[in-house]
Amino acid sequence: MKKRLFRLRGWIQAGAALLCNAYLRGFAQGRIYSGPSKAVCVPVLNCYSCPGALGACPIGALQAVITENKHNFSFYVVGTLMLFGMLLGRLVCGFLCPFGWIQELLNKLPGRKLHIPQKVDRPLRLFKYGVLLIFVLALPMFAVDAFGLGAPWFCKWICPAGTLEGGIPLALTNESLRAGFGLTFWWKLSLLLLTIVFSMFVYRPFCRYVCPLGAFYALFNRFSLSQLQCDEDRCTSCGRCARSCPMEVALPRKVNSAECIRCGKCMSTCPESAISFRFGRVEIKEEYR
Repeated sequence: MKKRLFRLRGWIQAGAALLCNAYLRGFAQGRIYSGPSKAVCVPVLNCYSCPGALGACPIGALQAVITENKHNFSFYVVGTLMLFGMLLGRLVCGFLCPFGWIQELLNKLPGRKLHIPQKVDRPLRLFKYGVLLIFVLALPMFAVDAFGLGAPWFCKWICPAGTLEGGIPLALTNESLRAGFGLTFWWKLSLLLLTIVFSMFVYRPFCRYVCPLGAFYALFNRFSLSQLQCDEDRCTSCGRCARSCPMEVALPRKVNSAECIRCGKCMSTCPESAISFRFGRVEIKEEYR
């Protein structure tokens, strides 16, 4: 069963997406679930306003606290994210995030894929850290109105997951909401369409370049309990792991790069089984296929 874990990743992603949005009645009624579980943050980017969402999005919850006129700091949200970061790192992105899974499905559509040159790709990957610092933390705290209230800048102006999971489903079932469409909705819809198109040609572009949650988890990737390791005695430097990595991590040298989402592709393509996954003291190896 352990050897099959990474090969079942697609099913795990689908199950996580369903679990996060299991209130199916909400989609039919166009109503946002407001039960007791909504007070709990899920560890992934999953819009609070999605009609099926059973939990709160951590980025949205964090901004909701920051934008109050007292500018409180949500130790609960940050603590939850730190816990998942220390346990799993960006494995959360690779196995549990619904929006990451949707990007992967779009990338499986037939067609020529684009390769972003390193001199463009590497600087762009830093953009998500700027989004985390500026749009999630700084602007909601300091760009305030006359009453001292801020705005959820990331959720309001950037997040395409919120448009896909919340904005569109609610608009389809709520005529009054459609009548109130303005610049914000069309701007967000344009960003969603842009993300969809890019996802067809580039693997997980939102995760690579924009996602503030991915940026947060990336900070824990090198020392979380979930680690990849390369047995240098078995490695023949054939380069198959690097060529198979969809996130284009410099393998095997940077096996625990901040960009690694622990998808397991490098493990399953290594003919020498030199790369393995370790959670604490538990080691998992994938057979070459």
